[in-house]
Amino acid sequence: MPRPRKWRKVCCLPESNRFGPLNTAPDSENYVVMTVDEYESIRLIDLEEFTQEECANQMNIARTTVQAMYNDARKKLAESLVNGKVLWIEGGEYRLCDGGGEACGSGGCRRHRCGWDFSDTMDRSE
Repeated sequence: MPRPRKWRKVCCLPESNRFGPLNTAPDSENYVVMTVDEYESIRLIDLEEFTQEECANQMNIARTTVQAMYNDARKKLAESLVNGKVLWIEGGEYRLCDGGGEACGSGGCRRHRCGWDFSDTMDRSE
């Protein structure tokens, strides 16, 4: 029996969870799904300029896990950009932080300024 996956700490859900070409219909099957934890690795490493080690500490997971997640996320971004696919951000093995961690309040955590909820999103089938 495999070991259960460890929850990844995510500071905030993205304000938008769908990106892509403007000329693609919303009901198109031409999409790529990025998990929320993969999104968080992109946000921390590329936007906040964390190292993979700092990202791992922020998300409370191993650096090797961050490296694999980050590589998967970059591949999905490239597939979306190069092949003109819609990028959906949803799902994953994550829990939102409570804002009380030692790294919270630093440059990496923006929980206090987020309020977006995925329940307001459109279903891909619409």
